[in-house]
Amino acid sequence: MNHHNAVSLRERFLQWREASILVVALLLIVYFEWANGDFLLSSASLQNLTQYIAPAAIIACGEIMLMIMGEIDLSAGMVYAMAPFIMHFAAETGVPVPLAVVLGVLAAASVGLLNGLVTVTLRVPSFITTLGTLFLVNGFTLTISAGTPADVPGGTALAQVMGAWGYSEILWALAVVAMLHVILRHTRWGLHTTAAGANPTGAAEAGIAVHRLKIGNFVLTAALAGLTGILEAFRISSIDPQAGGNQIMFLAVAAGVIGGTSLAGGSGTIIGGLIGAGVLGVLSDGLTLIGVNAFTFNIILGLAILAAMIFNIHIVRLARGGGAE
Repeated sequence: MNHHNAVSLRERFLQWREASILVVALLLIVYFEWANGDFLLSSASLQNLTQYIAPAAIIACGEIMLMIMGEIDLSAGMVYAMAPFIMHFAAETGVPVPLAVVLGVLAAASVGLLNGLVTVTLRVPSFITTLGTLFLVNGFTLTISAGTPADVPGGTALAQVMGAWGYSEILWALAVVAMLHVILRHTRWGLHTTAAGANPTGAAEAGIAVHRLKIGNFVLTAALAGLTGILEAFRISSIDPQAGGNQIMFLAVAAGVIGGTSLAGGSGTIIGGLIGAGVLGVLSDGLTLIGVNAFTFNIILGLAILAAMIFNIHIVRLARGGGAE
């Protein structure tokens, strides 16, 4: 009986989609804590870790919704850089800062709307569409900013809520993850997103508005990228036209894929994206703390991402095999 319970518990754990990447994250934390006692025990290290994880996790939420539908947004990093400037210029014209924040997010969402409309109505692959808007938005941001940083508007209280306080960004990330997890797993929008990603033709024949869902998820991804850029601007108390860029976008996509979202579409997990961002953060901070040379950092990071994904794929196969038995 005890043996049967143990086997049942093991199978249930393996069938939990985020299990494999959670194991990887815990093993990395244990290793880096053993290698350097200051890894998580000091408040400064914990803050650094959360501030690395939060931006990638928030943008990953949108990218995961798109990847489930077999799409991707390459322009998210440039939208991230644009939104704070829209907020800055809106505040300069006398718009109250909270409303300027909203306008920044809406400007970001409008890029997502453009991405969605071009992809869906003109049937351009999203990789090409968002590659185009990546350059378009980057050029627009550099033009309106004249390539120079700007000041963050507003007082201290708003800044603390929006990212200046050490842990406010991770709280935003957890709130976004919780909201998107519920949407993906328990609402018509999320369930139809998964169905449309798994079988677009069948979903359309069943009456699911596949095109509308795609456009909605492009808007969501861009809005989250814009929000993240604004949070980061408040955190560093400066708006940089060169901020974010392709690195933050690829980190978000990597977080989603490491967390178990399929690039082929049809399956994905928001919680997995958060854990994937955690793995990237733990690797980044951990390797820095143990003194890994900056030149070899990306080599180790790339190998670790591949190892985590291979591990994830095999655990999923094992879980399916266990379920079949």
